[in-house]
Amino acid sequence: MPLRTPSWWYAKASVTPALLIPAALIWNLVTRVRWLIAKPYRSELPVICIGNFTAGGAGKTPAALTIAKILSDAGLRPVFLTRGYGGTTPGPHLVDPSRDTARMVGDEALLLARVAPTIVGSDRAEGAKLAEKHNASIIIMDDGFQNPGLAKTLSLILVDGALGLGNEHVIPAGPLRASLGFQLAHADGIILVGGGGAAERIHALADGASLPVLKANIVPDPGNAWLKNKPLVAFAGIGNPDKFFRTIEGADGRIAKRIPYPDHHPYTPQDALKLLDLATHHDAQLVTTQKDLVRIEGGAELQKLKETSRALPVTLRFKDLKNAKKIITKALGAI
Repeated sequence: MPLRTPSWWYAKASVTPALLIPAALIWNLVTRVRWLIAKPYRSELPVICIGNFTAGGAGKTPAALTIAKILSDAGLRPVFLTRGYGGTTPGPHLVDPSRDTARMVGDEALLLARVAPTIVGSDRAEGAKLAEKHNASIIIMDDGFQNPGLAKTLSLILVDGALGLGNEHVIPAGPLRASLGFQLAHADGIILVGGGGAAERIHALADGASLPVLKANIVPDPGNAWLKNKPLVAFAGIGNPDKFFRTIEGADGRIAKRIPYPDHHPYTPQDALKLLDLATHHDAQLVTTQKDLVRIEGGAELQKLKETSRALPVTLRFKDLKNAKKIITKALGAI
């Protein structure tokens, strides 16, 4: 069951992390041991990993889609590889968007499969082997940075410029998936998404680890004038719902009510009735993310919610596209 991010992970002062330090030390030790004993599979294809230092999302899927476009424009044939979080298919499985559902393969996989062949699988090495059989020339991993089962050619780590790395403690004391020094040593670059108070700290960490920083923003796709037509009831079950709400407001949308849910939230008929009632009460348009919309499946109430909601498509846009291409192509060789 998806859980909400603890608010104290990102609080300036809290006693709770100190109480959980012993558990965090164990978590970090287990991660290091996994890496130490792992024998990573080295694919015959280059592997680009789009990951996070922390639990939760910062825009990995939009980043993966943007990088896939860069590679496709350069003549390569990317295939996406993802765990399929929230889905029931263990894989490796080549996603069929015309038949597979979010309950089967997860929401990210369905979005990725609209752009390029997509494989879901909890075993990343087996997923890579399947990718090698599907006329691909490069693998793009959506998440999996901390998974040692598959060797990476290039690991680019997304960090939210507003949230940053929180209290910089390891799970469960904080949001880090492993100690910061350990993760920095395995990264090849940082994608800093948006501005905010954490940007200076991220640049300092990157400089200390000799990592390039690529600045980027997540922006609405063109054709979003409908956001201004009437009040909005905005809902999102993603890693950082506030980022989605800020994106709406940045496009001049008027949010009458915002409803955050846990990441990968499975929508219920009760959720649907609540959201539909709010839309009626505020005479508002329901708006959500593309990931949430593909995840709304079920009976009459959920079907009505899906039909009356609109998704706001977004794109990750590099501020310096030329430099982003340079970093990617340098790692992969001339393309």
